[in-house]
Amino acid sequence: MSRRHSFYARPLLAAAAAVTVLAAGTAAAAPADSSPGRYTATAAALDDTYYQDAVGKTGAELKAALHTIISDQTKLSYDQVWDALKATDEDPANSSNVVLLYTGRSQSKNDNGGGSGQWNREHVWAKSHGDFGTSTGPGTDVHHLRPEDVQVNSTRGNKDFDNGGSELGDAPGNFTDGDSFEPRDEVKGDVARMILYMAVRYEGTDSFADLEPNDQVDNGSAPKMGKLSVLKQWSQEDPPDTFEKRRNDVIFEQFQHNRNPFIDHPEWVGSIW
Repeated sequence: MSRRHSFYARPLLAAAAAVTVLAAGTAAAAPADSSPGRYTATAAALDDTYYQDAVGKTGAELKAALHTIISDQTKLSYDQVWDALKATDEDPANSSNVVLLYTGRSQSKNDNGGGSGQWNREHVWAKSHGDFGTSTGPGTDVHHLRPEDVQVNSTRGNKDFDNGGSELGDAPGNFTDGDSFEPRDEVKGDVARMILYMAVRYEGTDSFADLEPNDQVDNGSAPKMGKLSVLKQWSQEDPPDTFEKRRNDVIFEQFQHNRNPFIDHPEWVGSIW
C-alpha cells in the first residue's frame, strides 16, 4: 500500500517528550510526576529486580524469559477495565479526562459507553484474532486496551495494522482501507509495543490461543496480527514518550502489577523479532 503522508520524512518526537495531540490542536502537558531522568532510573532499577532473569538474553530465550516474568499479573474483569482506563489514560492536563488513542481527543472520564461520541474500550489486539472476546485474560489486559471514540473504534474493527488507505474524516491522521488500519503518527509506536506485548504474554499456555505477529494483513480470526515489519518500524521511529511510560507505571503499580517490557526496553523488539 502506498504512503499518504510523511511520517518518516519528518523529525520524530524525542522519547522523553510528553506531548499528546488533542483534537482541538492543543497539546497535553507532561504529567506532574514525570521529572527528567525518572524513567531512566526506574528502568535501571528494574533490570536488577523485575527483569533480572531476562537481561543479557536474546531471541527465543529472551521471549521465554519475558513471558514468565510478565505472566505474573493480577487479572481484571471486563467491568474493572473501565476504571483502570480512567487512571492509565488520564489526560495530564485535565485529571477529569482521558486521552483517546486514535483521535487524540481529551474527553470526560464519565462520558463512556456505547453511544455516538462517547468513548469505549478498544482492543488494540483485536479480540477476534484468537477468539478470546472479553474473557478475563487477553480480553481484559489493559496493556492493550485503550479508550477510543465509539465510531472510530468501529471503523478500526478487527483490521490488522499497516501503512496506507484513506484518511478518516472523524479522526484526521488515521488511515484505513479494506484490510488494515494506520494510526496517527504520535501513537504508532504505542500500537506496535502493545501488539508485541500480547505476543509475548499469551503463548497458548493458559487456555487461550498462542498470539503471534506475522507479516500480513487480513488475518481474520486466526491468532495472528500484522503487519510485523511495519510494527517494528513504527516502534523504532516512534519511541516511548512520557505518557506511554507513565501508563506502564500505573498498570504496574495500581492494577495488573506487570509491565510491557518493550516500553522499558524498546531495543528488545529487534532482539526477539
